Amino acid sequence: MSDDEDFMQESDEEQYDFEYEEDEEDDSGDVDIENKYYNAKQMKLTEPHDAILEFLGIPTLEVEKGEWGFKGLKQAIKLEFKLGKYDEATDHFAELLTYVKSAVTRNYSEKSINNMLDYIEKGADGKEAAKSMEKFYFLTLQSFQSTNNERLWLKTNIKLLKLLLDRKEYNLVSKKLRELHKACQRPDGTDDPSKGTYSLEIYALEIQMLAETKHNKQLKALYERALRVKSAVPHPRIMGIIRECGGKMHMGEENWKEAQSDFFESFRNYDEAGSLQRIQVLKYLLLTTMLMKSNINPFDSQETKPYKSDPRISAMTELVDAYQRDDVHSYEKVMQSHPDILEDPFIAENIDEVTRNMRTKGVVKLIAPYTKMKLAWIAKQLKIAVPEVQDILGFLIVDGKVNGIIDQREETLEIRWNADAERVQAMSNLTTSISELFEAVFREGNRNSDSSAPFDQHMDLQALSMGRSLGGFRGTGAQRMRKGKGQMWA
Repeated sequence: MSDDEDFMQESDEEQYDFEYEEDEEDDSGDVDIENKYYNAKQMKLTEPHDAILEFLGIPTLEVEKGEWGFKGLKQAIKLEFKLGKYDEATDHFAELLTYVKSAVTRNYSEKSINNMLDYIEKGADGKEAAKSMEKFYFLTLQSFQSTNNERLWLKTNIKLLKLLLDRKEYNLVSKKLRELHKACQRPDGTDDPSKGTYSLEIYALEIQMLAETKHNKQLKALYERALRVKSAVPHPRIMGIIRECGGKMHMGEENWKEAQSDFFESFRNYDEAGSLQRIQVLKYLLLTTMLMKSNINPFDSQETKPYKSDPRISAMTELVDAYQRDDVHSYEKVMQSHPDILEDPFIAENIDEVTRNMRTKGVVKLIAPYTKMKLAWIAKQLKIAVPEVQDILGFLIVDGKVNGIIDQREETLEIRWNADAERVQAMSNLTTSISELFEAVFREGNRNSDSSAPFDQHMDLQALSMGRSLGGFRGTGAQRMRKGKGQMWA
């Protein structure tokens, strides 16, 4: 049975412990200690408190600090942290760190401690757990700084930085960022290519802080700098963070196309990393589809297609469908039946633009058949407030999409049609043409009086033709008013 098997799933890196310890088990002559260790492991699921006592009893059986004592303490600490015994876990972790200088090898201790920190980071839930986790980090930094293990020092500092960022302690975060940037740079201040992976992870955390604190100018510069790092092979989760923050930055600039591109890349990276954040970023991607006023199905791509029927994004999917069909009633119904959509601050901040676009299209479609209507009627049909109707109509009138006026006193909208203006223009053109024609006739009359009769006939035909045209125009306008337009006073 593997040494690092646990009732909680541990990171894949624990396989390194398995390989190392299995080799050492063959050389171990202390059968009693080995039996005690595996007996304690069998008790973990059914009797975790007794298992802790068994594990803690192993170090006392060793004459000198050795591998079995190190393994026993590791298992006891994990159980204690799981059971909420944070003070005991912290004390025993401090004892565990005394083994790293002589009892176990440098590589084995580094992997084991790093896996331990990953384990408690995943299991930390609540203030007390976070406080204990911070103590773990400080103890680790203190221990490995003296051994000059820069790699573990960087990893642990990055974990501490993430913890401080989660607690929004931005002053401490800024101080720690300067320290870590310096550790990842050459003497001339340029990034050290050999530490590119660490540099990119530090950039990701700084970008998160700048996004949260709305320092968009600094965010954009750092975002572009992070994308230029080519010496790193970062974990896809890190690129997911960077791209997500980039998408939010572009959204703030109303650059919907770039935002959509970044959210898609972020989703793809989170999906590759197996991060649950992929669902939230997919919602952002759907949001940008509506802001772009795009009719392209966001689930056409190979990466997003498996999530089309995911219940966690069904509300956003329904919104996109209603938006692309210009169905304002369905859109409003989804918003009312899924208030949890607005629980995400970023969606709540940007969905207003989509809703306004949707309601604007609804207003235009609703008023199309009428020439005069009450604002209260429009509001009732779209289930929105009268002031918002007035605001939308004001925008449409100023933008030239609606030719009408709002009567503030009567709270009505009256559409101005172009028929009268066109009729006046036609009469003006006719008068001008007749005047020009008479002038031409008088000029020619002196030279050829014989042509007057044909000319008179020609004039009669012209007048008759123009009269019919004008009468036809009026008839068409009257017919249109009778058939198509009316007043709405509901």
